Amino acid sequence: MKALSDETRVKIFDKLSNGEVCACKILEDFNITQPTLSYHMKILCDSGLVSGRRDGKWMRYSINKDGLDSLKNLFDGISLKFD
Repeated sequence: MKALSDETRVKIFDKLSNGEVCACKILEDFNITQPTLSYHMKILCDSGLVSGRRDGKWMRYSINKDGLDSLKNLFDGISLKFD
């Protein structure tokens, strides 16, 4: 949940919902520095929600389907009872 507690990471995650994205494109679209992007991507990757792969000198990121399914299952398992 910490991975999606930051507005920038939520926006990056949303951008990844359209498919794999190069780190260079994320840098352009979000106007953040490379160290800041690395920080956010580490948190997203460590959470299991995002996967990264090296492509030459760049990293490409995509949503990790298994991680997303786990998050969906967590929310699907929550039931609220209202009186």
